[in-house]
Amino acid sequence: MILIVTNKEDIHPTPVIEHFEKMDVPFFRLNTESLLSDYEFEWLSNLDCGDDFRIKNIRTGLEVFGHDINSVWERRPLVPSELKSENCKEVNTHNLKEAHGFLSFLLYYLGDRYCLGHHLYDRSSSSKMLQLRLARQLGMDVPDTCFANNKKAINQFAKKYDLVCLKSIDNDNIWFEDTLREYVLYTQVVKGKDLTKLPEEAFSQTVTYVQNYIPKAYELRITVVGTEIFACKIDSQKMGVGHGKEDWRQGIDKGLHHSQCDLPQNVSSFCIDFLRKMHLNFGCFDFIVTPKNEYVFLECNPNGQWLWIEQETGMPISKSIAEALVNNDIKLA
Repeated sequence: MILIVTNKEDIHPTPVIEHFEKMDVPFFRLNTESLLSDYEFEWLSNLDCGDDFRIKNIRTGLEVFGHDINSVWERRPLVPSELKSENCKEVNTHNLKEAHGFLSFLLYYLGDRYCLGHHLYDRSSSSKMLQLRLARQLGMDVPDTCFANNKKAINQFAKKYDLVCLKSIDNDNIWFEDTLREYVLYTQVVKGKDLTKLPEEAFSQTVTYVQNYIPKAYELRITVVGTEIFACKIDSQKMGVGHGKEDWRQGIDKGLHHSQCDLPQNVSSFCIDFLRKMHLNFGCFDFIVTPKNEYVFLECNPNGQWLWIEQETGMPISKSIAEALVNNDIKLA
């Protein structure tokens, strides 16, 4: 039995579920925002029977028992946010927080099963600082980097470079409630000296994440499932400024070209070693390939998006995920 932990809006499980159905493998989808509204559950422990749990989808009648779960795919769970009936605001908040606590503890409890996405390790391995340190330890080139909340430190770093990149650390969008509009914080390329013109308040009210700009021939999105590697070349430098050249995400709906490609053995080995060190079985890596054919590691998303890569290139990532969850005898974590 495969447990898929995600949310109602997540489309990534759909092609994987299709493979489960072809393989006649049972699965159970848990949409976590609806934990209290769409499911009934209990977790029990006693001396006679040990511990176990049951979750039932009250809308479909499907249910799963903890002892039947061999693998867990923690895709994109959300905090429980739905209730069957409303109470006062304070009680509603308490009830939802309790549900979130239960869910979190249950996923920790399931951490000994084979996991793609891991409740314990996904968050810690998302640390940009930890990633850069590990990449250097494994012999991979990385950009020079500074995190700071003061102008002096940022200026001392930036003045060494003609161009630098400003990036978001952990939150790449701002939602303006009054206008119901979202502002996405894409990577910005600026002249290092231009940062000196900004006031101190521009730095002291937040944490600035800045790296030296590295010229690109193209970029790579490398999806790793267990030990299977899917490398995608992203021709971002063929796009215009503000349309994918600095941040390829801006070019997704503007004709950005993707293609399957081969990797040097040292880059493939690095990706596998990186995940092993991070106790992960899945990761989406972003690399720069320079005009001199140098490979530079940018980051690894432990639970990144990959479906558009499969759709653009035809690489069978969803099939690989399904097979990894079914054939869970090979464990890196």
